[in-house]
Amino acid sequence: MPLTEDPSVLQAATNLVGTLKSIFSTPPGFRPAHAKGVLLTGSFIPSTSAGTLSSAKHFNDPSTPVTVRFSNSTGIPQIPDTDSNADPRGCAIRFHLGNDDKGKRVHTDIISHSTPFFPTKTGEEFLEFLQSLTKSGPEVEHPTPVEQFLASHPKALAFVQAPKPAPLSFATEAYFGVNAFKLVAADGRETFVRYRVVPVQGVQTLDQVELAKKSSDYLYEDIVERVQGSRVVFKIFAQVAEEGDVTDDATDHWPEERHLEELGEVTLDKVVPNGESEGEQKVVIFDPIPRVNGVEPSNDPLLDTRAAVYLISGRERRSA
Repeated sequence: MPLTEDPSVLQAATNLVGTLKSIFSTPPGFRPAHAKGVLLTGSFIPSTSAGTLSSAKHFNDPSTPVTVRFSNSTGIPQIPDTDSNADPRGCAIRFHLGNDDKGKRVHTDIISHSTPFFPTKTGEEFLEFLQSLTKSGPEVEHPTPVEQFLASHPKALAFVQAPKPAPLSFATEAYFGVNAFKLVAADGRETFVRYRVVPVQGVQTLDQVELAKKSSDYLYEDIVERVQGSRVVFKIFAQVAEEGDVTDDATDHWPEERHLEELGEVTLDKVVPNGESEGEQKVVIFDPIPRVNGVEPSNDPLLDTRAAVYLISGRERRSA
């Protein structure tokens, strides 16, 4: 996973990591966003139609090992699962594709969270949003800097106001990839898509009365119990763009009537034990850019910034 050589993207990413860590007082060794997480392992089996859309290995092999990380929002490792600031929840899926001809491990990732919204089109705008938060507080006169930012950025306001109900379980939450990607078939045919990760058990959420009865780690306790009792299964879908749909802006929503093509099924059958999980979570760096044949990034400017943020953050965790 190479670090960008674009100085403006690198500067924005560096400032984003620093600002997030400052906002949440994130301790060394943890992510500045989605710090509290749990790792599971399992497998992915593609649908019969996945290989017609993409020549990527995981969409054509009979089965591919996966590692999945579910997480809470914020850079606070101890944030209670019951805290509204823990939404949106995150889901990152790593497909392990074996080794290349030089013996180097090959993988590709899908990164998603539990709302189809993202507040800004670019990393620079997201930094501006975060900086407005740091300048706002109860002692600041209205309109505060964040109120001014939201008033001038309706897409960010839509993200803030979007419903984010607490999930019954990580296993009953739907997750959305906000960036567009290009699937490339063996014959060269190209299809722009956005990923969706949908629970086979259906989406199930909690109201405030039910949530108040839950423990601060209820999601983590629940996922362990579920996997020990049976398997946790998700279907991965591609929302397929049509002509005229915007593919370079994560804040732009495609109509809900766009076709959803099933790409396959993820089955999770093991939770990585605590001691092993803590070390692995410090080491693993998920990559928003696919970097495999058959899946290409779109021209979404957010992708390069996100990749740089993940890599800078990951290097800091590894050195902590």
